[in-house]
Amino acid sequence: MGTDLEAAQADMRFGYYSGAPGIFASSAAWLAAAIVALQVSAKQAVWVLFAGGVVIHPVGVLLAKALGRPGRHEPGNPLAALAFATTLWLILSLPLAYGASILRLEWFFPAMLLVIGGRYLTFGSLFGMRVYWVLGLTLATAGYFLGSTGALPAVSAFVGAAIEAAFAVSVLALGRHEVRANNSFKPKPLRGSA
Repeated sequence: MGTDLEAAQADMRFGYYSGAPGIFASSAAWLAAAIVALQVSAKQAVWVLFAGGVVIHPVGVLLAKALGRPGRHEPGNPLAALAFATTLWLILSLPLAYGASILRLEWFFPAMLLVIGGRYLTFGSLFGMRVYWVLGLTLATAGYFLGSTGALPAVSAFVGAAIEAAFAVSVLALGRHEVRANNSFKPKPLRGSA
């Protein structure tokens, strides 16, 4: 059983470069929202983060392909259902963050940090990498701190961008290390796939 899970996780790591391209794309969405919050308005920045969130996966796939990975997992990977479930959970959590922003606009970005931090915790199982636990807890802690101190929306968005950029670099380095350690790493085929 453990080897099937490990093979599925290795397939996810290989296909999506351990998730680093997606973290970079998410960081860019946070950065765009931070700039809009600073230059235009916090209300517009909310919509920029929503719009940026819609393109995180396709941009992450393009970046993975640019880095020489397929940008997809093998058909039949049992972790695909977990990846889809976390995406649905994120979408269903968006009204909570938006509702918080109606009460106090400063709460939107901290609420999103909590939501996205929670999603990254599941990536620890999806990719088989403990670094996602650290990323998720770091984002959630930042969200709690920024929300409880009433930080300006631009500050909260910049913090989200910075945290994700730093972890994207770390995860990319871990992905490169795995490739070097396994000499042109390509995961073993999943049971039931050709």
